[in-house]
Amino acid sequence: MKTQIARLSPHQNAKVFGVLTALGSLIFVIPMAILVSFIPPGVDAAGNAVDQPSPLFFLFLPIAYLLMGYIMTVVGCALYNWMYKYLGGIEYESRDQ
Repeated sequence: MKTQIARLSPHQNAKVFGVLTALGSLIFVIPMAILVSFIPPGVDAAGNAVDQPSPLFFLFLPIAYLLMGYIMTVVGCALYNWMYKYLGGIEYESRDQ
């Protein structure tokens, strides 16, 4: 039986995808934060010590992924819902067993 998806819920899909991207970013953020903590302080052209990135920077990254994942998913779902009127939806085939 062929079925078309007529509507995607923007808020529900965006919540799920936003959380998944935030959790997925931790795979990169945690090792990056650990590696940066072992890097010795750098110096500028005058020989003055340069501060390392704040731990708040690493806290900001998953939050940024969550927000951007949420916003982009809302936009994508809204675009899909609008285009469904003109092109039809994603079609899939299912079988009852």
